This record gives sequence, C-alpha cells and structure tokens, in this order.
Amino acid sequence: MISKIIDSLREALSDVPDGACIMVGGFGLAGQPRELIDALLDQGAKDLVIINNNAGNGDTGLAALLAAGRVRKVICSFPRQADSHVFDALYRAGKVELELVPQGNLAERIRAGGAGIGAFFTPTGAGTLLAEGKEQRTINGRDYVLEYPLHADYALIKAFRGDRWGNLVYRKTARNFGPIMATASRIAVAQVDEIVELGALDPEAVVTPGLFVQRVVAVGAAK
Repeated sequence: MISKIIDSLREALSDVPDGACIMVGGFGLAGQPRELIDALLDQGAKDLVIINNNAGNGDTGLAALLAAGRVRKVICSFPRQADSHVFDALYRAGKVELELVPQGNLAERIRAGGAGIGAFFTPTGAGTLLAEGKEQRTINGRDYVLEYPLHADYALIKAFRGDRWGNLVYRKTARNFGPIMATASRIAVAQVDEIVELGALDPEAVVTPGLFVQRVVAVGAAK
C-alpha cells in the first residue's frame, strides 16, 4: 500500500543534510510552511541554500532560520521589506550571500527545473546589473538574457488538504510557488491542514499530483 504520510514534522525532515538546497513556498506569510521551517530549525542542518520569494519576515519562520546562522545563501526576489531586519543585518555584515532574481524569472527558473528545460531567454533583466556575466542575445530587435533552471534537494510547501498518495489541493493564494517547487525538487515535503481518504479530493481540483510529492505531514488547521 502506497502511503506518503509521515507521522511527525521531525521525521519528515530528519535526513536533511548540511549544505542542502531547499525551496520554501510562500509569498511573504501567505502559504509559508511555518511549521516545517520551525522543524528544520530544530533539526539542525546548516550551511543551507534557501530559494524563496523573499528573505524572511519579522523574527519567525525564515527569519529565525537566518538568525540562527543556518543559511549560507538566499536566492529570492524581495530580500528587503519593512520587517526584513534579520536578513538586512546579516547581509550588511557579510554573513549571508544573496542571488537576486526578478520574480517572474524566479518562477520560470523553478518551473523550468521541474519541466526539464535546459535554459531559456527572457527580456527581464536584460541590459541591467542583473544580466552581468550572463549570455545576452538580441532576438527580433529585443534584448534577452539567458537564465538557467533552479533545482533543489528539498521543497517545503504548504497545502490545504492531501491524501496518502500525496495529491494536494491548496487554499486560495497560499498556492503561489508550491506547485512548481514540488516539481523542481528531489524530495517535496508538504504540510497540510488535513489528510483525507483516497477519493475524497475532486480530481479536477488537485493542483499537485502525488507523483511530485514524497512526504505529507498533517499539522492541523492553519493558525
């Protein structure tokens, strides 16, 4: 019997090694797998590369992981905002690396990683500092820059409901990066509010098929 259900957050992340590359879903706090991030903090892995839309909010979640000195590099679109003081301080002190990626490029690089695309040309960033050192090409009179896909060892994502095969549905905007991150990672770990029986999810509503999910852990209703 196939079952991807994991009994605890600790067990779901027990094999994350030092130096792992981890995609973390969420757009700010929307869809952020906070409980999985807390479990990663407790687990102890360090020297991590984090791929996320931003670089943490306040003092919890990703910000707490950064404050603990566990992150070597952040690949994101929005490293600075009103409450990004943890990342700001670390970056200014030279204690964390940053790869800044325009949001559309970030989403497409992750999608490309899951789709098996070797690279793609995009106009976003062409002619700017973000294009320095990258191949550029003029196509039909417009400048483009070559971008490469992103892959990860793990993806930590948050979904609304899941079943034992790993099929997932999301709640509104909490969906954001979760589906593409699941496809671009070697091991996708999904925290869900509820695990339901097989057949309880409308197949037409399943956004992430179980094929792309390796572990599912229930954390109860979202707070």
